[in-house]
Amino acid sequence: MKLLNRCTLIAGAALAFAPLNSAFAQMLINGAGATFPAPIYQKWFYEYAKVDPAIRINYQSIGSGGGQQQIRAETVTFGASDGPMSDADLAKVPRKLLHIPTVAGADVLTYNLPGNPKLKVDGPTLVDLFLGKITKWNDPRLTGQNPGVSLPDQDIVVVHRSDGSGTTYIWVDYLSNISKEWETRVGRGTSVNWPVGLGAKGNEGVTGQVKQLPGAVGYVELIYAKQNKLPYADVKNAAGHYITPSIESVTEALATAKIPDDFRFSMVNPPGEKAYPIAGATWLLVYAEQQDAAKGRKLVEFLNWAMTKGESMAAALDYAPLPEAVQKRVLERIKTIKY
Repeated sequence: MKLLNRCTLIAGAALAFAPLNSAFAQMLINGAGATFPAPIYQKWFYEYAKVDPAIRINYQSIGSGGGQQQIRAETVTFGASDGPMSDADLAKVPRKLLHIPTVAGADVLTYNLPGNPKLKVDGPTLVDLFLGKITKWNDPRLTGQNPGVSLPDQDIVVVHRSDGSGTTYIWVDYLSNISKEWETRVGRGTSVNWPVGLGAKGNEGVTGQVKQLPGAVGYVELIYAKQNKLPYADVKNAAGHYITPSIESVTEALATAKIPDDFRFSMVNPPGEKAYPIAGATWLLVYAEQQDAAKGRKLVEFLNWAMTKGESMAAALDYAPLPEAVQKRVLERIKTIKY
């Protein structure tokens, strides 16, 4: 967390790190996309600048939808997304695009209440909150799950993402998984038509809105709630237990995920006794055939470093590293990238 204080994450700003006293021209590698993994990517790019001063990695934290659009348009060397691209979207790219999973993390329900008590919620309650069916904090469905907690007779202000977002994808993937009504009315996607609420851009924007608005509730990646000292709820999992989002509970969820050869997978609402139910992986989107040979080689070198050295840095920033067996599979996939 000390690193994040030194290198403040700024929504939409370039995350570019390299030694300032470099005496030679650096190769610039541009990437763009998800805000969900931006803190760990920020750390990686900072550390990798020490490993290879010949390159500078510039990352725009613009949301998963933007990352998918920019890699499709080839305006960046790599994209980043917390939602895997659909078959329909992959059909629009100019050539084969690889999904390279990096880490997994938790979406959390964060809120702004007097005293910010620790809350417990189950899936149906979350569905009704974001459908606009629960409008007061002292609704019996909330008070019943939180005995001993004084919840006020206060309006609930729902905050959601306004941009294309992998954090949204994980959230609505979970809501669709547990609710046929949500799946039918709203569905899955990096961007959906929300039944209720205020929109904000990026995890940063949702965090800021919740922090400023009394009675607000929203969903963000775990580290954003922690950095801003906002509370976050325990969520009831498929085994019937209220689980605190953490590295350990996300790792439990990741351990049950069935990961296909193309690495596009969902890990929401898993069966594990200690698994947190609203978790997801995040991916770098990379073309299998790199058009720029020099940048392609440097990108592959970085990806190999990330899968070996970078994974060990994940836990300090509240992300779950990929299991060793999955890391080995990803390294084999990286070997197939041509440049």
